[in-house]
Amino acid sequence: MKLITTILLIFTLLSCDTTGVKKNTADNPSKDDASLVKEEVKANVLDQPAVVIDKEELGNGVIIKWIEHGKGELVKKGDMVQIDYKVFLEDNDVVDGNHLIGKESIPFMVGFQMQTKGWDIALQKLKVGDYAEVFIPSELARGEKGIKDVIPPNADNILKIRIIEKVKPTREVDGNKVWVFEENASNKLLFGEKTEIEFHSMVSTPSNPLYVNTYRGGAPFKLRLNDSGTVPGLKKALINAKKADRMFILIPSTEGYGNRGYQKLVKPNEDLFYNIFVMDVVKI
Repeated sequence: MKLITTILLIFTLLSCDTTGVKKNTADNPSKDDASLVKEEVKANVLDQPAVVIDKEELGNGVIIKWIEHGKGELVKKGDMVQIDYKVFLEDNDVVDGNHLIGKESIPFMVGFQMQTKGWDIALQKLKVGDYAEVFIPSELARGEKGIKDVIPPNADNILKIRIIEKVKPTREVDGNKVWVFEENASNKLLFGEKTEIEFHSMVSTPSNPLYVNTYRGGAPFKLRLNDSGTVPGLKKALINAKKADRMFILIPSTEGYGNRGYQKLVKPNEDLFYNIFVMDVVKI
């Protein structure tokens, strides 16, 4: 089995120090529970024989086969959903999945190419509670480039996925939505008027995934509330953030670059998606 570290959702894989970070019980098992998580990974429902009960072929080559129909809401762009998934090649080689890193599930922002275009197309055909197998043609997956030593060029992908739930924002300010997935409860200093925040960030739009990635250069952003030239919604969303917070932030276009867009990176009226890890908050 090939283990991929480049296309798993990066916020779960970052090597930043998270000592003392508080996580959900499912993501932070005790020593006694660790073996139980491993057993659950082995016996995961995605590995079990399944019977297809419904099928839809989309005109772009994506094929969705339902194993279970959920009773929840339809998934749409801008939804944060908790998913359990595995990605296979046609030879049944597993190349991606939350269980490869010991996670029972992970959050996923729909419509911003956190994975590939095929994912966003397929997910917007699914409902909460659905369990499906999705065929994604290579041109809507990793295409001609593939991923070296993991996914060959022009390889079709097969995605097995369960949509567990939609995740409500931790907080919302003027339409800017914030999901905090990990936090260190011992950190009390909040970002605000008398502090400065330092953070790593990956920024995407629906048309331009990861047009900013501070991890590549190893240089995090530093921000004060009175700094000019910063997206207004980002400042509002970061207020009350603490050191070691891991968060997703969705900023509507009206709180971002509006109908002007930004150079050739952000189209007019595009929303912005930030994947953030707060390195530090200090007094000024």
